[in-house]
Amino acid sequence: MSTRKLLVRFAKPYPGLIFFTIVLGFSGALFNGVGTALIVPVILKIVGQEVDLSSAPPILKAITSPFDHISDNNRLWLMSGAIILIISLKNIASYASALTSNYLSRRLTSDMREAGVKLLLEIDIDYYAKIKIGDLINRLGGEIGRAATTISNSVKLVILGITIFVFVGLLISISWQLTIAATILLSFVTLINQYVIARSRTFGKLLSEMSKAYSVAILEILSGIRLVKATGNEEREYQRIQKFIREREKADFRSQMNSEAIAPISEVMGIVALLLIVILSRTFFKEEITSLSTVLLTYLLILLRLLPLIAQLNTLRNSFANATTSVEVTADFLHRDDKPLMENGIIIYKKLNKSINFNHVSFAYPGHEKMVLKDVVLSLPRGKTLALVGTSGAGKSTIADLLPRFYDPISGSITIDGIDIQEFEITSLRKGMGIVSQDTFLFNDSVRNNIAYGRSDATDDEIITATQKANAYEFISKLPQGFDTLIGDRGVMLSGGQKQRLAIARALLQNPDILILDEATSALDTVSERLVQEAIDDLSRDRTTLVIAHRLSTVQKADQIAVLDQGRVVELGTHEELLQKKGHYSRLYLMQFGEQQEPTSKYQEGLIRISHEFRTRLNSMIGLLLLLVDNLADNPQERQELIADAYKSALKILNIVDVVEDVVNIETTLQNLSINQANQDIHFQDSNLINTAKKFHIDINEIINYLRLLVDNLIDDPQQENEFIQQALQSAIRLLNYLETFEDSIKLN
Repeated sequence: MSTRKLLVRFAKPYPGLIFFTIVLGFSGALFNGVGTALIVPVILKIVGQEVDLSSAPPILKAITSPFDHISDNNRLWLMSGAIILIISLKNIASYASALTSNYLSRRLTSDMREAGVKLLLEIDIDYYAKIKIGDLINRLGGEIGRAATTISNSVKLVILGITIFVFVGLLISISWQLTIAATILLSFVTLINQYVIARSRTFGKLLSEMSKAYSVAILEILSGIRLVKATGNEEREYQRIQKFIREREKADFRSQMNSEAIAPISEVMGIVALLLIVILSRTFFKEEITSLSTVLLTYLLILLRLLPLIAQLNTLRNSFANATTSVEVTADFLHRDDKPLMENGIIIYKKLNKSINFNHVSFAYPGHEKMVLKDVVLSLPRGKTLALVGTSGAGKSTIADLLPRFYDPISGSITIDGIDIQEFEITSLRKGMGIVSQDTFLFNDSVRNNIAYGRSDATDDEIITATQKANAYEFISKLPQGFDTLIGDRGVMLSGGQKQRLAIARALLQNPDILILDEATSALDTVSERLVQEAIDDLSRDRTTLVIAHRLSTVQKADQIAVLDQGRVVELGTHEELLQKKGHYSRLYLMQFGEQQEPTSKYQEGLIRISHEFRTRLNSMIGLLLLLVDNLADNPQERQELIADAYKSALKILNIVDVVEDVVNIETTLQNLSINQANQDIHFQDSNLINTAKKFHIDINEIINYLRLLVDNLIDDPQQENEFIQQALQSAIRLLNYLETFEDSIKLN
């Protein structure tokens, strides 16, 4: 999409404004030309020189003819007044033209940014997995602004072209010979400026790339500010951003040096051309130089007025060249045909009456060949709960993403009451669903506005009721400003459990027909999990619910449990039915709750089971990190998948660490209540277990922080990425050492 196409697309709603701007510019050009033509005769008359227009070109005679029948005494005053009036009208027209042109520029900028925001809100989620948010912010800000200025400059170029055309017409009508000579001389100015303009294109591309890099880096730092401070890297990040700022400043200065050269070059060459024209005029009109002095002076004055216009023309051309990259970036950004946009249905979703059905659904993420789901067949009746369980990467979250149409299956269909969900209007479909996931997003706004985000018309009583049901009212009432407390970026002022309860309150207030719970309690401590689970139970009551959970204890009451393995449904039934099959579900259950053959105590049994799961997941994560450190991934896509799997494993390990800490703390508390002195050795061993559990927390949080930045694509420096992976691996190895100490303490206990 070129500048012309952008102009046609976004200037189309303003034909009247554009026409009015051009008419004003044309009027100003005419007034400018006529006023300039009258100046020389008046000046000569004022200084007492004889004005002879008998051999003047017809155009000059026509301009001065209205004053021919006026007496000499009055003619001077009337012509002087006419010049002042005409030049005043010229400036009024130019002023009005500048105002309308600037207004058009602002409107175009606003329209382009609005179109960009609307497009970003309509694009499928997959688009955001392939692009950096900082790049999008740069496009919405700087690039669109520069592109809009280029489009508005197109109107200025038309006006300037009209003005130059008027002046050239006057020059030709006075002397076509001198005009040809002037054109040849001034063409050298254009050739010299062409070199400057070509350099501007290069500088424009460089500035655009630097602005993009700066925006991306700033957003990365602000998004990961906790990690920056936790690792003491403020100075390193400052040096990195300082380098971006100074390099951009240097490039901007070079671009300015290049652009500012146009005016002085044009002026010097213009004066040279003017002097040569004077010399040529003596050659062309040697015999009648005296009688044509008025005409020649008028010609030279008009030419002198034309020179700044030519300089402006070259400046505009330079501006176009400098902003070429911005126009290309903006055109590519606003182009819809190459963006993933879902087709919207026309049926308004109202409510679920019978069931949701997954009919032989298969799915692979866009741009990937690996099938994530393979021929999945599931049914979720109205008012029932379907739980999805399985190992990491089995496809559970993908199913949850397909239901609200974040993606569409590549084969098969998902139906609600027999109607393919692709036939529903997307907004109404999603408003009928409530989604609570482990990655709760909160705006940097008040508690009230975050809860009411799904229903902006909710009353205070409805908000309070929702928070009470979500077990959130108590902690909200203790906040400094209660419901009006600002919770910081992404809810940084709240704990994980508090964030989850706000998300549940938001879903309760929305009162969804269908509920999707994607591991909503996986990253919470025991106390928070209990409060959140109680809120979820209240939220799920009498609703059609799709649950994804790692902890099987949270899905045992589900009406049906589907076990997924490598994208397929391998088992389906109730908790009891699946245990009796002694298949995949039974193995998952035994991994979490199974008994050891020679348990020494219930306390040890629990710790041994936890230790076994801890070691299994930790070994898996270390294996993934080793693959990354040794660069054994076949391509960047596979490398990103390994990072994502490692991150998910880290979240699971954090969950296990929370359980370890809770079990040890509870047992220690019970033993401290005992007065039996024989338990002194046990107390000592429990103290070691507590200290080890705290060390677990420190290292697993470090791993999660490093991997989160990589999963979110916030690091674009390959060397820094490798450093983060190596640091995560070192922390994981420390965890393994701590785990061995932990297991030794269990045996001694």
